[in-house]
Amino acid sequence: MSIAVIADIVGSRALPDRQAGQKMLDAAISRVHADRPFATQPLHPTVGDEQQGLYPDLSRALASLLLLQLALPEGIQCRFGIGVGEVRAVSAANGDIPEGPGWWAARDAIEHVRSLEHRAAPQARTWIVVAEGEHDEMKTQASMANAYLLAKDDLVAQMNERTRRLVYGRCVGSKQSDLARAEGISQPAVSQALSSAGARAVVEGFRVLTASVGDPQ
Repeated sequence: MSIAVIADIVGSRALPDRQAGQKMLDAAISRVHADRPFATQPLHPTVGDEQQGLYPDLSRALASLLLLQLALPEGIQCRFGIGVGEVRAVSAANGDIPEGPGWWAARDAIEHVRSLEHRAAPQARTWIVVAEGEHDEMKTQASMANAYLLAKDDLVAQMNERTRRLVYGRCVGSKQSDLARAEGISQPAVSQALSSAGARAVVEGFRVLTASVGDPQ
């Protein structure tokens, strides 16, 4: 079993500079993988604005994608479809083609995110689908994780770019004093920002996700 992730840029056609947007996304992905190399295969471009990546387990996938949401600059957002199941590759002349139940589940998941955006949860950006044939315990875990993701996505959506940077820093273990110097603000201002918009809850959620995977904090 693997964790397959399909990502795309929200509203990519409306970006004033699509190429610049892709470069900013690439830079954010590289930063996240450098800070916390949780991915078996980091997200990478495939077709259009789509990215694909692989993770060894759900905790690492959720933690990595949270960091990516926080690392993205203002004006760039991604949605993520997470598929739990077998993944495999089919050899082709121009390289391997990823397929299997995990990828199909990820495709279903990203389509579900799009439907949520137009209905009950406009700020939804992440969803998990478990492929047919996986055990019931994993389906239960995915259901609970999806409930967390709805709340987490809404909290992140309410943050401004500075707050996201501060939350990212706290997630990867930066001290408030170091973050204050980097932002050119006082440490009390950092503390105040982290006390608003559910920032501390997002940081604590990251710590819960990474507690079992040896995160160095």
